[in-house]
Parts: sequence; structure tokens; C-alpha cells
Amino acid sequence: MKRFVLLDTTPIPNNGGALSLFEYGEDFVIKLEGGKGGQLMNTRMHGSEDALAEIPCKQVAARPAARVLIGGLGMGFTLASALKHLGPDAEAQVAELVPGVIEWNRGPLGAKAGNPLNDPRTTVLNADVAQVLQAEPKGYDAIMLDVDNGPEGLTHSANTWLYSLDGLRTCARALRPKGLLAVWSASADRQFSQRLNQAGFKAEEVQVYAHGNRGPRHTIWICQLKSAAGKA
Repeated sequence: MKRFVLLDTTPIPNNGGALSLFEYGEDFVIKLEGGKGGQLMNTRMHGSEDALAEIPCKQVAARPAARVLIGGLGMGFTLASALKHLGPDAEAQVAELVPGVIEWNRGPLGAKAGNPLNDPRTTVLNADVAQVLQAEPKGYDAIMLDVDNGPEGLTHSANTWLYSLDGLRTCARALRPKGLLAVWSASADRQFSQRLNQAGFKAEEVQVYAHGNRGPRHTIWICQLKSAAGKA
């Protein structure tokens, strides 16, 4: 019988909480607060994380030296998907706030996603994605946000700003012309859709299965600036 085996626990900076990595048979699971909370993610269900990168990266892959930013490393599947769909001259930056998550991806989690941190196109930043966005006006062809549990949040109250009107406008300023913003969420959120519109985005809401064509469905917003959409 499979059981959860605790491998490591790492603190969430400026939060007081912690994330725990478990082995569960052939899979790995990350839980909140030393395993007392529910599963945040696991290596068996990552279809929506793959789609978060596949949809925008396919659209920007032909651009010379395409540059993308992923907010949240997670288990590495979004990064792996981005690299799969980007060209050889692209750069994929990943901003991950929790140092332990980066180390897990360099260790036991790496092989599950194909060791994307070893790809020479990858740059890993141990930083808050909000600070990276503020420092990079017109820096990216695509931005993919998979931070916390999406706009609802679970692990870090500071993430609320990222999904606020100010945060979304910062994302808009960080995009290059005709750049794309993709946002992952565990569930649909009408108020968030309205904020995207207020921030100047034309957004398409896509429902994606977490595991192939079954299991829970997650929401991905694919967003283009209205000014760019009008010129397309």
C-alpha cells in the first residue's frame, strides 16, 4: 500500500508557513504547512501547468530571441513545457520565491519534468516575481503566472498584489509589443476576469483538465493587451 513519506520541509519566506515535499509511490506531492493542509501539486497531474506555457509559447516561439517569464517554479512542468515550445535562441526566466522549491527541482523532482533547470535557455531567479516584473519594463514576449493558488491565493498574502489591478498593470508594462499574459488558477473567478479587462487586457478564459482528459479542471486566462489586439 502506498503511503506518504516526508522528504523535506522548507519555510515560505516572510510568511511563517512551510511547504513539505512527500514521496507517494512513484509520485511526489507538495503540501502546505508540513502536510497538514491539502495537496498544492503533485507529479501525476500537471496537464494544466503544461497548457499554461504551451498556449502562449507557441504564439511567440517564432520571434527572434523570444524572452519569457514564469512566475512560480512549482514542480518544473510549466518550465519544461515552455522550453519544449520555444526556439533554440529563447530565454526562459523563472522567478521562485522559496529557495527550497528550487533545490527540490534540482534534486528529487528534476527527472519527473525532464530536468528543465539544466537547459541552457533557463535562468532561475530566487526572487518575488512581482519585483522582477517591476524591474523589467517591456522585457518579455510572454509572462506566465502560476503563483500560489491563482488569484484566490493560499500560501502567501503578499501574492494578493500580483493579481490586483496594480499588479496586472505592472504585467502589462512588462510585456513587449503583442506580448501575452497567461494566468493559472485552480478555479474560475469572474472578478479577476473583470480586473484583467480594467487593466487593459483582452482575455480568453480556457478550461483545462489537470490530468489528460479527466480529473479536475483548472482555469487559464490567455491575455493580450487591447491596444495590440486592435492592431492584429
